Amino acid sequence: MSEPRRIAYQGEPGSNSHMVCQRHYPELESVPCASFEDVFATVEAGEACLAMIPIDNSLAGRVADIHHFLPASNLHIVAEHFLRIRFHLLGLPGSRLDEIRTVHSHVHALGQCRDIIRQHGFTPVVSGDTAGAAREVVEAGDPTMGAISPPLAASIYGLDVLATDIEDEDHNTTRFVVLSPDFVQAPADDGPVVTSFIFNVRNLPSALYKALGGFATNGVNMTKLESYMVDGQFIATQFLAEVDGHPDQPPLKRALEELAFFTTEVKLLGVYPADPARL
Repeated sequence: MSEPRRIAYQGEPGSNSHMVCQRHYPELESVPCASFEDVFATVEAGEACLAMIPIDNSLAGRVADIHHFLPASNLHIVAEHFLRIRFHLLGLPGSRLDEIRTVHSHVHALGQCRDIIRQHGFTPVVSGDTAGAAREVVEAGDPTMGAISPPLAASIYGLDVLATDIEDEDHNTTRFVVLSPDFVQAPADDGPVVTSFIFNVRNLPSALYKALGGFATNGVNMTKLESYMVDGQFIATQFLAEVDGHPDQPPLKRALEELAFFTTEVKLLGVYPADPARL
């Protein structure tokens, strides 16, 4: 049986996740899913070969829930992509900016476009998804409704663009990771590599300090370290980390060996090429 040529993402057609799928994997069919849990399930069931998942945003920080799905899943990070987030104000064909009274979008998008909302006195209305807001405007058929959505949504839903690039900050960027059922490591000698892993520290004084000491002494740059609760306990024992380098390279190899002495589990999530936007 041939592998499905599909990539799953959370959201509706026209969302930012859909955009990054089309940009980097145009040969694959993009499959929308209602939730992140559905995205993981779609790939794990073999109904898609890859998943596109947002993991960090330069304004909002880490994306909720993803860090809980990653350790428990059987998927592996095989690539990363950065997307500069752009929002347009969309309206029904023939509508005008001065007619708009309410603007609909995801709560984060509304928060990232406060200036135009305040300047025009719009009433913000929370929708479940930025692209879904565009669909809601079409379904309502109300010329006083606007949607704050990614540019792709305008063409998908046949809406007019009433204002472009309305986000407050021009550095709003989301980092996406691509997940695969196969653990495919990037080569160690073909450009910069990122290694992502999770680990649980032993319940001992200074355990985290000692566990991380090997990265410092071996000159390994750690770009991410995040903790979160496990099994509802308020003791932060599990960590997600990302470092520059490949596990086969001596500095990182030694650091990971030292890490193992002070942890109960180390699990590699992925060894993948660094996106040029990271450098």
